[in-house]
Amino acid sequence: MTAPRYKRVLLKLSGEVLMGNQQFGIDPDFVAELAAEVKAAKETGLEICLVIGGGNIFRGMAGAAKGMDRAQADYMGMLATVMNALAMQNALEKLGVDTRVQSAVQMDQVCEPVIRRRAERHLEKGRVVIFAAGVGAPYFTTDSGAALRAAEMQCDALLKGTSVDGVYDSDPKQNPAAKRYETVDYDTVLAGNLKVMDASAVALCRDNAIPIVVFSIREKGNLARVLRGEGTQTLVQKEAR
Repeated sequence: MTAPRYKRVLLKLSGEVLMGNQQFGIDPDFVAELAAEVKAAKETGLEICLVIGGGNIFRGMAGAAKGMDRAQADYMGMLATVMNALAMQNALEKLGVDTRVQSAVQMDQVCEPVIRRRAERHLEKGRVVIFAAGVGAPYFTTDSGAALRAAEMQCDALLKGTSVDGVYDSDPKQNPAAKRYETVDYDTVLAGNLKVMDASAVALCRDNAIPIVVFSIREKGNLARVLRGEGTQTLVQKEAR
């Protein structure tokens, strides 16, 4: 494998990815496959931060839509992300990858609090750092949490691994003729409401010049290909080139 283009990245995974082929929860076999991909990327010398959503267990906005108090539902969603972070930590450490989980909601018995300088030290020591519980406050998604941590940790890129292979001008599941972008600028994503990430996350990446790389994490080996600049992906940056 050739050296990746980046030195430090934040990998954002949707919680739904951890379900594998299940309808709910965590598929340990699929999490193990994801952990192997992360390990392979780390072995190139890359420093890796992770943020994982909680939609496979509980999604705050979905709870609010069914009548729950939005703040309460969001806190429940944050706890779901901690569960996913611990599952990924377990899978990585089974492969011999030193990992630390830092939560924006303090829970000292299971993980560390988010402390930027401590996270920096972990990365310097070759550990993977998983940031959990979003930004620690309701009304923000894990996309916003990922963008915030990417900026805070001075990451070279935010990689969003999803179930689709890039950014489209419409939903490819609903429209077979949907066009996939190779590159697209932040303002086009925001103006077109292209559903890459929520608007606050895209704006935060734009304001801090952090490129967003959207790709399918379900395709085996795709993370390594994306880091080499290969494979199917969409690059969101200041100006489309």
